[in-house]
Amino acid sequence: MKDFLKFTLASCLGVFIAGTVVFLAMMGITAAIVASAGGGGGKTTVKSESILTLDFTQYLPEKTNNVATQSFDLNEQDVPGLHEVAKLIRHAAEDEKIAGLLIENGIGGLGPGSASIILEALKDYTESDKFLAAYGDYYTQQGYYLASAADHIVLHPVGTVDFRGFAGFVPFFKGLLDKIGIDMQIYYAGDFKSATEPFRRTEMSPENKLQRREYLNDVYDMFLQDIAAARGVDADSLMAMAWAFKIKNAEDALKYKLVDEIGSKAECEAWMKSEMGKKPNDKLTFISVDEYAMSAKLPPADYSVKDKIAVVYAEGDIVSGHDEYGVIDDGRYVKLIKDLRRQDDIKAVVLRINSPGGSILSAENIYRQLTGLKADGKPLVVSMGDYAASGGYYLSAMADSIFAQPATLTGSIGVFSMIPNPSRALDEKLGIRFDTVRTGPYSADFSVLFPWDERENNYVQTRVDAYYELFLNKVADGRDMSRDEVHAVAQGRIWSGRKALELGLVDRLGTLEDAIASAAVLADLEEYRIREYPVFQNPLQKMISDIVDPGNSAASGLMTTDLPQLMRFYEALQSGEPQARLPWGLVPVQQ
Repeated sequence: MKDFLKFTLASCLGVFIAGTVVFLAMMGITAAIVASAGGGGGKTTVKSESILTLDFTQYLPEKTNNVATQSFDLNEQDVPGLHEVAKLIRHAAEDEKIAGLLIENGIGGLGPGSASIILEALKDYTESDKFLAAYGDYYTQQGYYLASAADHIVLHPVGTVDFRGFAGFVPFFKGLLDKIGIDMQIYYAGDFKSATEPFRRTEMSPENKLQRREYLNDVYDMFLQDIAAARGVDADSLMAMAWAFKIKNAEDALKYKLVDEIGSKAECEAWMKSEMGKKPNDKLTFISVDEYAMSAKLPPADYSVKDKIAVVYAEGDIVSGHDEYGVIDDGRYVKLIKDLRRQDDIKAVVLRINSPGGSILSAENIYRQLTGLKADGKPLVVSMGDYAASGGYYLSAMADSIFAQPATLTGSIGVFSMIPNPSRALDEKLGIRFDTVRTGPYSADFSVLFPWDERENNYVQTRVDAYYELFLNKVADGRDMSRDEVHAVAQGRIWSGRKALELGLVDRLGTLEDAIASAAVLADLEEYRIREYPVFQNPLQKMISDIVDPGNSAASGLMTTDLPQLMRFYEALQSGEPQARLPWGLVPVQQ
């Protein structure tokens, strides 16, 4: 009886404490919501003569809020998307309360396609009579690319501009796997399909080096041309600077006219005060782009117009059973496209793809709905972002028209499958062995508890080859090419958007806005309004939904780590499912 009372009281106390914690958490969340709605941390008022600050070190999703929840933060608000930021920059040129723009970090964190969208918006902004300044303690090449549009670039006295050209690095794990006794069973179709190389080689293959070098050279040429146009210098002289590593310190950057002034942020602020006609002791008012997004009054849509063009953002890895933000889950997108097919006022669809690919099964599920949408008579136009490769291209192939950006990484038409086999490690390192009985000759096949024989390997390779043929035929049908013509430019090889245009893999080079205009022409629309999909909650709203909805796992909500792409790659290895995707880590970056 004594123990019964003890455990009963302990249980009651536990329930009381847990209830108190939940109550306090919900009170905190409610307070955050009230503060957000009531102005305590919500809408910011734009003061006269404000300076809009831009910091591109943070990732910009294609669509606002399309990011996985990274932390438990009651103050998280909307995460502005790439295209919204570009609109805000252009809007600032017309906003009477914005006196100028300041790019206040020289690091940069955007892919080349995204960076070019921001650069074009900055160029449009400079056509106004307002100033654009840039300050950096240090400039990476990508950070400098965006700063190059500025009227006045200030560099810290002990900083520099890292201007040495582009390079790509690939880690190789085969030596490690051999040491610990893990055998990777690897199957691939396409000599250039390099995703498996880190697990079967100790260095890049000649084919992989060729494709990476060609892509880097192409993107680097665009990088130099854009900076040359922005700074009014010759692209060849920029190439010579990088080749000879002439920019080693701030003085070199000033000498070769990459920056306009060497000084601290105070000197940059002094220049802005001069441009605004202020006195040296006057204070400046700054507003971040996140704050500006909550207060700027962008031109509203004309809701009297009934006809719509749907812009569907498909961003991240192509997956199944991961209904979270920042990925292309087939369940979410199949449902979405089905809904668009039923809406009579949706006259055309623009699919904005920014994906390295992923599960070919999930890509096929989405592909079938897209072909159904076209069969319903609704034009489909694809707009490619930083990358639309492998499975990302799989989703593009059937479109009525494909737009890529010049620096888009696309192609990679190929398939692979990798299955880790720990049987040797268990035997040699731990002394664990397995035996089996079976009801038939194939009953125990494809188990990672035993080394695989030729029969098992042949089966999986045949399956991968069949998926590759399926991929080739999908592209051939969509692009009006023969199977052999597609194979000649496929085999897993990556291409820039500019090169893909020459090869017939895309139809035009252009922006999302160009793709929307094309969709309007195909649908014979003179008046229309844009409706964007999917609808994403801001991080605070999403966090609350994850808490309230028991169907949302903690892993996809509050406990998401900073390595979602790596974890999904690991999950793909565990499943053994054939993949149509880029190698992990192969994303367009500018060092």
